[in-house]
Amino acid sequence: MTNQTDRAAAFRALHIPGTPLVLPNAWDAVSARLVEEAGAAAVATTSAGLVWALGAPDGEQADRDAALAALARIADAVTVPLTADIESGYAEDAKGVAGTVRAVVAAGAVGVNIEDALHGAGTGGPLREVAEQAERIAAAREAADAAGVPLFVNARIDTFLSRAGGVGPTLERAAAFRAAGADGIFVPGAVDPRTVKELVGGVDGPLNVMAGPGAPTVAELAALGVARISVGSGVAQAAYAMVRRAARELLDRGTYGSLTGALDHGEVNALLRRAG
Repeated sequence: MTNQTDRAAAFRALHIPGTPLVLPNAWDAVSARLVEEAGAAAVATTSAGLVWALGAPDGEQADRDAALAALARIADAVTVPLTADIESGYAEDAKGVAGTVRAVVAAGAVGVNIEDALHGAGTGGPLREVAEQAERIAAAREAADAAGVPLFVNARIDTFLSRAGGVGPTLERAAAFRAAGADGIFVPGAVDPRTVKELVGGVDGPLNVMAGPGAPTVAELAALGVARISVGSGVAQAAYAMVRRAARELLDRGTYGSLTGALDHGEVNALLRRAG
């Protein structure tokens, strides 16, 4: 793909209900290159995995500039379209979200996830008010359009993750966020087939669900009309679980079995040489 506009158009076209875009989320340059090498049509970041690698907890506690610098390194490492999970925009207000989106576009990404969850004490509730979140999404849309990139804005709705509502409130939020300029709707925590079917039918736009162990298969979610499937921080968590197993085995038993099947040193080096 010759330029960012082409990548953005290609990414947008991948959201097909019934033939979903499947995204094994990455968190650094190597994981992104591995996802691309595996055949993914696009790469998505996991905000949790990315900020964990920076030494910060998830939940709007990372330094914005550090997170954006990490995103730029990932963008430089891949050739397929890249979409960035930017939590709630790394900003207190809509103007700040616009600034983050401008930086994301400058880094080379062609999509963003923007969530409506509130983090920290004294926030007044688990989710932002609909009007406030719609304003933040509109600011993201305007910033991307002004930059000349048809950024895919994926509005994440955390009603199910935070137990703040079911299908009805989710669809109300989805309608407001779509009207504000969101291109797609992301509802993590909703994987029950009946619920997913209701969401597919009620959302005016492509629906993204977050899958993992115990969730319906990609084929089953496709049959329900889902347009995008991601796994959030799942791959990063699995990788960190392997680190813990290997460390405990080495320290407790003095053996190395957990390292069996590791990637070859030269193979990892070659991944990054090709990226450069």
